[in-house]
Amino acid sequence: MSSASRRPAPPSPAVIGIDVATASVRALCVDGQGRVLAEARADLPPPVRTATGTSEQDARSWWPAVRSALRRTTGALPRGGREVIAVAVSATSGTVVPTGTDGEPLGPALMYDDRRAADLNAEAQRAGSARWDALGLSVGPTAALGRAVWCLRTYGSALRHVLHTPELIGRELTGHPVSTDWSHALKSGYDARAGEWAHEVFDALDFPLGLLPSVGAPGTGAGVVGPEAAEATGLPEGCSVRLGMTDGCAGQIATGAVEPGRFVGVIGTTYVLKGVSEHLVRDATGAFYSHRHPEGWWLPGGASNTGGECLADVAPARLATLDAAAAARGPASYVRYPLCRDGERFPFVSGAARGFELGGPRDEADAHRAALEGVAFLERLALDRVVRLGVPVLGPLHAVGGGSRSTVWTAIRATVLDRPVRAVERAETAFGAALLAATGTLHEDLAASAAAMVHRGALVEPAPAERPALEENYGRFVEALRERGWIPDD
Repeated sequence: MSSASRRPAPPSPAVIGIDVATASVRALCVDGQGRVLAEARADLPPPVRTATGTSEQDARSWWPAVRSALRRTTGALPRGGREVIAVAVSATSGTVVPTGTDGEPLGPALMYDDRRAADLNAEAQRAGSARWDALGLSVGPTAALGRAVWCLRTYGSALRHVLHTPELIGRELTGHPVSTDWSHALKSGYDARAGEWAHEVFDALDFPLGLLPSVGAPGTGAGVVGPEAAEATGLPEGCSVRLGMTDGCAGQIATGAVEPGRFVGVIGTTYVLKGVSEHLVRDATGAFYSHRHPEGWWLPGGASNTGGECLADVAPARLATLDAAAAARGPASYVRYPLCRDGERFPFVSGAARGFELGGPRDEADAHRAALEGVAFLERLALDRVVRLGVPVLGPLHAVGGGSRSTVWTAIRATVLDRPVRAVERAETAFGAALLAATGTLHEDLAASAAAMVHRGALVEPAPAERPALEENYGRFVEALRERGWIPDD
């Protein structure tokens, strides 16, 4: 046998997804089958928040943290990073930063939860009302637009661009200005249906569109890694830099829910439903809004005020015991809407909504079970609303978030929904960014990337014996919402 035949096969090409979150940066390197090859994290300074509603972070801290996370990731790879052929960046939605002629920040980033420009957002909402109505939005995507106008009025002639986080990182990676993606651009006033910035809104606010970046589809090329960035990060020079998506959208596609009819339910502190539709979903109540899918479809979704927060008073060490007791007892003896806050925003909008109980618990296990069922009822109501809005829901529901780690909760959800539920591994922003980096490089499109790279967990089927009782309780839940006037009779 020749020495050449004994050489190990060269490492497979790989991609890196970068998640610039609020508290840290994470770099995740995977191959074309979704296998994790290396990952690293670097901390960011916490945002500075004030009682007046401002929220700022030092934008100059982003690139050093990205550089550090990339350097440690590539340093752990067999070929020192030479196998990486593409990277993509995802970040928080609605965060903007003012930059000058050299591309450097003129001041801190205005974070996604910064409220200093509420009056400007209201003005933008009024100026674009006709456009937002045409998109089926009761509230236009203006949350970051007001911040952009505030930057212009604050920095004046020194301002050259208002950027989102990925463009700042993209400039460092490529050595030149890069486009934004239509996901990060949404809350800055970009109309993804028309493929343009809402020019009449910017005209009304006297904001030149030249201060904003050009816009492209997520997953498309924005440039290549330049020599300085290659030396700093360990990425190979010429590595493709692809456009990413916001953290929420990247988290969705990380589940593999990337084709029309596929939906994912996220149970964290609150419940979030996201999916894919062929056509724009128009919801006059404002409960749903849509990002644009990389392939031109739509990503309708909504976020509730109800969710895992209903278990906040339960000690983590007690959850497994209560779950086992809830599984053993079967359907709850009463109905609970476990809303812990004032008002609901999804799947219906009502400032008057409050949590309620129809009856009372027999014991602690009964109370725990009713809380789990209540969130599942809300999820059923959300999916029923999707169908009424004309969007098909196909196949199993993808399940992520802390709630998906509870086997009894997942089984309850499957039975209430009368469809299988599949918990998904690594449904995280950095992995979603890696799928976008693989799109057009390792794989032909996003669907092919997801099919090859997402590792799906086992299906949890509905429990037929429990379905009649849960169906009856769901009917009582819906009727109680109607009686209170929070949802319409139909």
